[in-house]
Amino acid sequence: MDRQKQRMTLTAAAMLVPLLAACGGEKAGSGSGSVGADKPITGVRWNVDSVTADGRTQKAPAGAHVTIDKGRAEGSLGCNNFSAEATVDGDRVRLGKTRATEMACEGTPVAFETTLAKAFSDQELTAKTDDDRLTLTTGQGDTVRLTKAKDAPLAGTKWTVTTPSADGRAHLTFDEKKGTVSGRLGCNKVNAKATVRDGHITLGPPATTRMMCEDSLMDAEKKLLRLFDGTLKYGVDHQTLTLTSENGTSVRAVAER
Repeated sequence: MDRQKQRMTLTAAAMLVPLLAACGGEKAGSGSGSVGADKPITGVRWNVDSVTADGRTQKAPAGAHVTIDKGRAEGSLGCNNFSAEATVDGDRVRLGKTRATEMACEGTPVAFETTLAKAFSDQELTAKTDDDRLTLTTGQGDTVRLTKAKDAPLAGTKWTVTTPSADGRAHLTFDEKKGTVSGRLGCNKVNAKATVRDGHITLGPPATTRMMCEDSLMDAEKKLLRLFDGTLKYGVDHQTLTLTSENGTSVRAVAER
């Protein structure tokens, strides 16, 4: 990416963030489909589907999203991450004190971020919901369409462990039909019986390989082994899985795309 395109990307991000991130609130609007207590948009991850400006619709890059919760808006433009303070007046939305990263990423269309910036810079947005869809509209009629993100399924998803850190080499996959969990602890492979019921997972004794690896991986492996031969509480929040054992061991993992 040359310097001119890089500047365009960063300018687009800086212009877009204050407006896109301000798409949420909790105060009820009026009329069918308006933002209100029965149609909340806060505490929800909204994936950006497309933006329409000047009669042209552009599809959003994978990963573009926004979440508004507790007076803050956070998300991704598809390349750069952003956060801001979010406020709302009825179905009119604004934000302040925005911050965004300034990376130049390959694979994120510069034209998309530029179009978003032109459509939403220094303008007030109107938010309207329709089931699992959200539409943000400028005073000139340009629109951003978003869809409520669904949680990744526990079974069949490859969950890459992020805490404890194992350099991305630890992962688990649950098989509902077989009643098992298998994967890698960072160094060694593992499999065990797994019964899922009422927000809990009961794991049997682990069967593992017996390789020795660097100390950091072995430390992470020892922590992960504490999950087995017991019952865990689990929760899935969009693409994040949290496992908590009776002995206090807590593990976080993300769904691999």
